[in-house]
Amino acid sequence: MKLLLISDEEDGFLWDHYRPGCLAGYDLILSAGDLKSDYLTFLVTMANRPLLYVHGNHDECYELSPPEGCECIDDRLVTVGGLRILGLGGSQRYREGPYQYSEREMARRIRKLRRKIRKAGGVDIVLAHAPLRGYGDMENLVHRGFEAFLPLLDEWKPRYFVHGHVHLSYGSKQPRVQQYGETTLINACGKYTLEI
Repeated sequence: MKLLLISDEEDGFLWDHYRPGCLAGYDLILSAGDLKSDYLTFLVTMANRPLLYVHGNHDECYELSPPEGCECIDDRLVTVGGLRILGLGGSQRYREGPYQYSEREMARRIRKLRRKIRKAGGVDIVLAHAPLRGYGDMENLVHRGFEAFLPLLDEWKPRYFVHGHVHLSYGSKQPRVQQYGETTLINACGKYTLEI
């Protein structure tokens, strides 16, 4: 299965300079947040494949104009092509507004999903906006990852944890791919192709 992972920055080759057929071969698109609604609508239309997304901390505009033809999986566990995908959007709370959470609030969201995860026999991909604390995040509160994700990964050992929020352009030391135990962590900023 071939997945297109996207977040935070619209890719010019998929948007402004789109060439017909450049999305051929992808089976699924996963958005880790903070992308224009029109961009997601365009991609799902051109690819004619499912597009699942979680909210980023700048996605207030989705309230008035949600991406058409796409499915929000925040606080849900869905199965597509045999892959169990868990959605946990949002970032650390650093100002007033939606899609921002304290550590306690994120931990509560995860606890509410435990029964669904157990019933599904686990999870293959966690799709989040914020990174895992200590892995590809930053020290400032705005770009700090969640410690609440650590027990989730320790217990269920998903194959992949896909996130955005920390742009790769923030510094040369921003890693695209890392490992945490049995889980591969992927920063989806811009675009990234994952073949499973």
